[in-house]
Amino acid sequence: MREPLKTSKPYNLTTSKMNELIRVGIIGGAGYTAGELIRLLLNHPAAEIVFVNSESNAGNLITDVHAGLYGETDLRFTSELPFEEVDVVFFCFGHGKSTQFLQEHYIPADVRIIDLAQDFRLASEDHDYVYGLPELNREKINGALHVANPGCFATCIQLALLPLAKAELLNNDISVNAITGSTGAGVKPAATTHFSWRSGNMSIYKAFNHQHVPEIKESLTHLQPNFCSEIDFIPYRGDYPRGIFATAVVKVENLQEDVVQLYKDFYAEATFTHYVDKAIDMKQVVNTNKCLVHVDVFGDKILITSCIDNLLKGASGQAVQNMNLMFGLEESAGLRLKPIAF
Repeated sequence: MREPLKTSKPYNLTTSKMNELIRVGIIGGAGYTAGELIRLLLNHPAAEIVFVNSESNAGNLITDVHAGLYGETDLRFTSELPFEEVDVVFFCFGHGKSTQFLQEHYIPADVRIIDLAQDFRLASEDHDYVYGLPELNREKINGALHVANPGCFATCIQLALLPLAKAELLNNDISVNAITGSTGAGVKPAATTHFSWRSGNMSIYKAFNHQHVPEIKESLTHLQPNFCSEIDFIPYRGDYPRGIFATAVVKVENLQEDVVQLYKDFYAEATFTHYVDKAIDMKQVVNTNKCLVHVDVFGDKILITSCIDNLLKGASGQAVQNMNLMFGLEESAGLRLKPIAF
């Protein structure tokens, strides 16, 4: 296993590499997030895909699996791992597999890693991964060697709550309901993802026990050190492919602050997260790297709605956003995408 590096240096754009493309490797290339990542990087102005690893699809055309890429690439999956030929590698593994992979493979110390699984999202002395939520950790992500990409629900919910945490207003339990599309369950068919079950249906899962809650709490504590409230999170399975729509209710006694202004100020310089004065809907963000947020105040209760595309801002789009920051590029490079809204 490679030793964790405790320091990082920025990508030097003043060297001979200034006019070269960032060389990219992708591991675990057959899933939905990998497919979106490939699509984004094929159209990225400063990136070049060197290899896409998939043991089960080695030798097959990428378009055999990701059919939406016909006409855009003739790349093939490979079983090889030529780490010496890349500047950054994306881990698109299932949860828990990144740690095992690093124990079994050597990656050169100067190759940057962006992990889309949950293995390194929580801070620990055992690793040096930076939590990759730019709205919270932009400065730390700049020049980082290792980044842990946040979870999809975690991204949507944190972006709904971070401004209140900064104002230290999260002093009561928080109720969150969020619905996600079927792609959030991954590409492998399951009893709750096939069409006959999912279409026209709705259900909850992992109520009060979702794996993204710890990373949400950790981020909120970063801004509000005394945060110790519970997050009563109920996730819903939606009968559509992609997108997350979340509502959070926060009770604040003796509310004095202009809550809307808190959100506008907090996201004033954010590249992809925007406060919207009107009620929002999910089609405004599907197929983009945006998060939209809206707030309503009812007496001592604050209702926050937020929405993202679970495969983009909730996964691959945010991973590319982090890559841009790590290499000193424009944050929006390769991510100017049109939503499916009318």
